[in-house]
Amino acid sequence: MIKDAKLGKNVKIYHKNLVNLYGCEIGENTKIAAFVEIQKNVKIGKNCKIEAFAFIPEGVTIEDECFIGPHACFTNDKLPRATNKNGTLKTAKDWKVAKISVKKGASIGANATIICGITIGKNSIVGAGSVVTKDVPPNSIVAGNPAKVIGKVKGMI
Repeated sequence: MIKDAKLGKNVKIYHKNLVNLYGCEIGENTKIAAFVEIQKNVKIGKNCKIEAFAFIPEGVTIEDECFIGPHACFTNDKLPRATNKNGTLKTAKDWKVAKISVKKGASIGANATIICGITIGKNSIVGAGSVVTKDVPPNSIVAGNPAKVIGKVKGMI
């Protein structure tokens, strides 16, 4: 379902009936695969590629030329709980969105989990299956749980 999404020129959504996009902005020439959810107030830049089953909640900004691998998952709540201390079900008023910024040219591998409140640096690479809990410096390669710098990106790949 696509509802109230602002789509730039030449955005390609491969299976419009198999995505959930609402209240987001998608930059021109970006490609979105099936079974992707992009929530309200998310901004995705130009020339990005979002692979199948990616989950991108409110609070995420992805700049131009980024790759988001299949099953990548972003979070936006530092203290997730279903109920308040008194046992009542939490509502939107009971939590604050924690943001994530993915800088230009970054790539996030399959099944990576990005914990909120961080920045993924320009041209960096997050290895498949990594759990990113801290900022990733520009031009770095990170991997593991928790993700650690294991190398540097040398020029454009």
